[in-house]
Amino acid sequence: MADSLPSTIVAVATLPGHSERAWDAVWNPTRPLLASCSADKTVRMYAYSRPDGDLRFSHLTTLATGHTKSVRSLAWTPSGKTLATGSFDSNIGIWEQEHADEEDGVASGEWECVSQLEGHETECKSVAYSSTGTLLASCSRDKTVWVWEVHPDADFECMAVLMDHSQDVKCVAWHPSEEILASASYDDTIKLYVDDPSDDWYCSATLTGHTSTVWSVAFSPDGGYLASASDDRTIRIWKRVDEARWETVLVLGGHERSIYSISWGVGVGGGLGWLASTGSDGIVQVWEFSVRLFLDSWDTPLISGRNPSPKVLELLRPRGIG
Repeated sequence: MADSLPSTIVAVATLPGHSERAWDAVWNPTRPLLASCSADKTVRMYAYSRPDGDLRFSHLTTLATGHTKSVRSLAWTPSGKTLATGSFDSNIGIWEQEHADEEDGVASGEWECVSQLEGHETECKSVAYSSTGTLLASCSRDKTVWVWEVHPDADFECMAVLMDHSQDVKCVAWHPSEEILASASYDDTIKLYVDDPSDDWYCSATLTGHTSTVWSVAFSPDGGYLASASDDRTIRIWKRVDEARWETVLVLGGHERSIYSISWGVGVGGGLGWLASTGSDGIVQVWEFSVRLFLDSWDTPLISGRNPSPKVLELLRPRGIG
């Protein structure tokens, strides 16, 4: 099958250093930095550049985080100046770099923990900053999702503790432009939350369809779609059809075992971007999505299997590219 695909994925580097399982790796949004975290309780920072056209990485520093158990997840603020660490010790660390001159976009100052957020009763599984950087979300094996408001001087205020899931919450992700939060859970569902200005954060939608644990969720770059990856070996694509209503428009297969992680980026060539997925089968798949507008008739089915109305439709077309 791989030979028939239009593109291939090529490994450009192997970054050694962690002494135990690496759980997460995240690109800094504004600087040429990559951060990784591990069961060895550390965070490693790498700088990267293309001095002769080839991508090269160099190890900058290792943060001895002080977490007493695995560091499970990482999240950068949109400014790229602050890093959050979520740990199995139930705590969240907030890290900032001391002021220093930058060379090639990478500052050389020491990273220090400027705040520690406590509240989860057990393992923190995921952390994520909102698009404005003013909110931080976290989730845990304790079945809760927390929303924290970011204040100056590394001060945080808990705005909500959401207890809508009935099992372990695996992942949280923010909408790219709105304050909409998605969570994925061992209870096979995805929850969406919004803030009621007159009251509090609440669950605005529950998305069902997966038949086993939902491990990961990711919004499309334009915010009109949501992808979810599951233990049932499928990726479901949900389209926002109303203010608080999302519907499945596509179910992707291809993985032979559980799918643990997905990431939706802008890709190249326009369209809805590229979605990468990986799981316990050791395979990375990349999907390219495009939206086509066309005048259709009643006898042509939508990808979701329903008959379209006789008007201009949006058709989500996936194409595996690696």
